[in-house]
Amino acid sequence: MYKNNRLSQAILAATLVVPAISFAGGFALNEQSASAMGTANAGTAANPENATTVYFNPAGMSQLSGTNMSFGASVLDISAEAKSETASATDTVGAPVQGSNGGDLVPVAVLPNFFMTHEVNDTVDIGFGLHAPYGLTADYDDDFVGRYFADKTELMAIALSPSIALNNGDGFSLGFGVNIMYAEGRLSKFQDYSANEAQARQLGYAGPGFQDGYVDIKGDDVGVTFTAGFLWEVTDSTQIGVSGQTGTRLELEGDATLTNVPQPTVTSTGLDFDFATLKEDVMVPIEIPESITFGVRHQLTDSVTLLAGATWAKWSRFEALDVVSEEENGSISALGGPKYGQDDLVGHVSENWEDTWQANVGAIWQATPAWAFKAGYAFDQSPVNSDFRTARIPSTDRHWLTLGTQYANLSSGWTVDVAAGMLLFDDVDVNEQEYTVDDQPAAGNASYSATYEVDSWGGAVQISKAF
Repeated sequence: MYKNNRLSQAILAATLVVPAISFAGGFALNEQSASAMGTANAGTAANPENATTVYFNPAGMSQLSGTNMSFGASVLDISAEAKSETASATDTVGAPVQGSNGGDLVPVAVLPNFFMTHEVNDTVDIGFGLHAPYGLTADYDDDFVGRYFADKTELMAIALSPSIALNNGDGFSLGFGVNIMYAEGRLSKFQDYSANEAQARQLGYAGPGFQDGYVDIKGDDVGVTFTAGFLWEVTDSTQIGVSGQTGTRLELEGDATLTNVPQPTVTSTGLDFDFATLKEDVMVPIEIPESITFGVRHQLTDSVTLLAGATWAKWSRFEALDVVSEEENGSISALGGPKYGQDDLVGHVSENWEDTWQANVGAIWQATPAWAFKAGYAFDQSPVNSDFRTARIPSTDRHWLTLGTQYANLSSGWTVDVAAGMLLFDDVDVNEQEYTVDDQPAAGNASYSATYEVDSWGGAVQISKAF
């Protein structure tokens, strides 16, 4: 069930507040390292600069001597807002919905992280990380014209990742890791009762109009994924790395609340209505995709290093955003299930996401023994199916341009990385309606359409220490 204890809330509040349009496809987050951000995460599977290799490829720990620690934070500032002149919606009976464009739906996000590795002996290294691998958030103004489709969307996750690396002493190493994730989620929207009111009027109801209801769904779960990778020094100047992660299914168990539900009563003066609040135990399944990352690092000269990489992710696992009842004869699912074609559903949104590729290139110029300068570019596909794009995640493909610098105090072992990047988006069109579980239009005429304008920048700082 949904845990509302102060400890978990404090950890998550300090760890993750993530935009719905993030620097990685879907709701995955790659902002784990300022040193990697400087090159747009290019070649991270083959470039173990510091302890953050625990996340990118645990096999890289074999190239770190002694004990290594890295900690830092990324800041993401994404402006995503529907153009006012394009935002419009209709309710269930087809009447225009009055309201605003919803404002900037994405708050500023802060993502801290911590990683550590330790060389046990010449063959074995161990490490762990504490980081935020997945998440998103979006929050519209209450008078949003599309409020019957989206209000708040939150997925907050924190992972503990113990890892081990084994090497053969001849330039080849293997790494393995476990990612133990705690996740909390929330979905909310306003509920339209226009069809209920129209039916009541036909039956003779002459009272005041029905007020909007509000649907609020909360849940949490613990899940596990596994990571494996290898790192191979092909020559003195070139090495390649591959890292893969298994998928899993989070089942966020909690409850759903629906307010202002019209309840008919017959009085001596005719038909009347009371308005009730309903509650039901529910589960929201969230699919976490398998992924595989390829990387290469090439030392072009004594001072210039070239990096390249690509990541494939199986986002097609995420076919729908369902809210499933965990009660027999649930009061809310009895209202919503028949509309979606499955009686145990409180809510259903067809997603039909697609598998994605991210490709990136970067370079590092070691200007002096202490100072290095970095640059990178990445192209990141969005998994969102344009035919089923929603107000909750108005995402599209994006380009990422980054710059970074690194200062290393060689005598003390301290290193500081600072990076910044800009995301470039085209305008995003959303044309949303409700669908059944068979991806057929659901009963009613509710719809929402808008064109979103998106701008974004991000920055990160990281401090590392080699002992």
